Amino acid sequence: MTKKTNLFGSLKFDFASGLVVFLVALPLCLGIAMASGAPLFSGIIAGIVGGIVVGYLSKSHVSVSGPAAGLTAIVLTAITDFGAFNIFLTAVFLAGLIQLALGFLKAGSISNYFPTNVIEGMLAGIGVIIILKQLPHAVGYDADFEGDEAFVQGDGGNTFSTLFGALDYVQLGAIIITLISLAILISWDRVPFLKKLKLVPGALVAVIVAVILNEVFTASGSALAIGKEHLVSLPVPTSLAEFKDIFIFPDFASITNPKVWVVGLTIAIVASIESLLCIEAADRLDVQKRYTDTNNELRAQGIGNIVSSLLGGLPMTSVVVRTSANVNAGAKTKMSTIVHGALLLISVLAIPMVLNKIPLATLAAVLLLVGYKLAKPATIKHFWEKGKYQFAPFIATLLAVVFLDLLKGVALGMIISILFVLRGNLKRAYYFRKEEYENGDIIHIDLAQEVSFLNKAAIKQTLNSLPENSKVVINASDTVYIAHDVLDLIKEFKTINALEKDIEVSLIGFKEAYELENSEKENNHVFMEHDALIEFRKKATSSHKEVIEELTSN
Repeated sequence: MTKKTNLFGSLKFDFASGLVVFLVALPLCLGIAMASGAPLFSGIIAGIVGGIVVGYLSKSHVSVSGPAAGLTAIVLTAITDFGAFNIFLTAVFLAGLIQLALGFLKAGSISNYFPTNVIEGMLAGIGVIIILKQLPHAVGYDADFEGDEAFVQGDGGNTFSTLFGALDYVQLGAIIITLISLAILISWDRVPFLKKLKLVPGALVAVIVAVILNEVFTASGSALAIGKEHLVSLPVPTSLAEFKDIFIFPDFASITNPKVWVVGLTIAIVASIESLLCIEAADRLDVQKRYTDTNNELRAQGIGNIVSSLLGGLPMTSVVVRTSANVNAGAKTKMSTIVHGALLLISVLAIPMVLNKIPLATLAAVLLLVGYKLAKPATIKHFWEKGKYQFAPFIATLLAVVFLDLLKGVALGMIISILFVLRGNLKRAYYFRKEEYENGDIIHIDLAQEVSFLNKAAIKQTLNSLPENSKVVINASDTVYIAHDVLDLIKEFKTINALEKDIEVSLIGFKEAYELENSEKENNHVFMEHDALIEFRKKATSSHKEVIEELTSN
């Protein structure tokens, strides 16, 4: 039975962290909506629903859901093809239903098969992306503020070309605000007297200082003042009618369109995989190391997408950037993500003009620190020291996530991990050793606990390479399962190949039949008893030939 969490038990920590996530999520919701070719408010709606609805339904304690940059390409293409945002919303509604069904079908267990090094590589890759994408904003170049996290961008350029291009648009005021914000964020948890102010998040202090500083620059007419185009841009309705016009509803008449179903299925699959990957990452980031019910998470995400589509919002996933910011801000329970969703709702209703004074440079500083914590050199060093079998999938995932995209990066890391597992299985099928006796050497092949069809090639090669006129003992005393193919291979070798090469073969501990599901069930019929092997070794020093004859006669 899962222990129930008191949502209000850590409110002082969760409110502070929820405030930080809100500050990070606000520009991301707007930017992703812009990159998706959707109404800006649709990103805010997805953030609100992801925070309040999914936050409440999810069993994750630290994960934060909202519009995801990984879906922008799918969303932009779909909206362009449909020619109407309300038709696209129907596809999002269907995607939510499909995710809900996947949750009840317990498809969430697929996340258990992602190895740690791949998950860590994905996190580090996202950290590198965050750093590379936020550096232009840190120096005052915000022309590409679109939530596009791909290396190759829609304008034909790439992340590096954007970085170099930003050098032509450097603003001293933005750099000053970025440096001051970074100084506040880095020193907030390190300077002794500031630790007493732990209840106030460093990110909030950085944002307040940045707003005040820019207001001073503006009021004094300084050249350091940051213009409106470099501040948060939130739609501000001036009347109830304008506010109502912001909402767009699905066109359910298009539900018979096959393309709508294809887009819905695509969004459901991609969003589910990204959410499951993020949940695995969130559980690793959680300092209390709590585990999340992934099937429940799929159901929560499905309901979230259904609600979001009905209100005119973008599709959502569990997202790493906001989750990382949530953990780093000290979140204790899922109340923090609910708080962030509630603050998004309050902000767009009550204080949009105030929020529009926040410089993007200070938000870039917050994200730069988040990116560093995800991709810090200590993590890379950790996997390097573990050896190539751990490091290769990690670094391949990291690089592919940066230069390709998240799903391709994880897929590459998984493929490399599987290849290493297969290679390891080939090597661990048996233990090969040779013992010297007075009457000749004896080759021992001790089979592993489980021998699958993947080991057939390695065992076959070993048996074929045994020298003529040799003596070999194949021991299966500790083996609980042998694949039928391998068993036939060994029998054929003993009865045919070994006779042709004059090889004396002794089989120890083999059972007549092996069942994978019930490998503990012993079969009394064996080719040779384990005790015979012990006796065999005792007598080998005196007369190997006599021992072989004695065993054969048994």
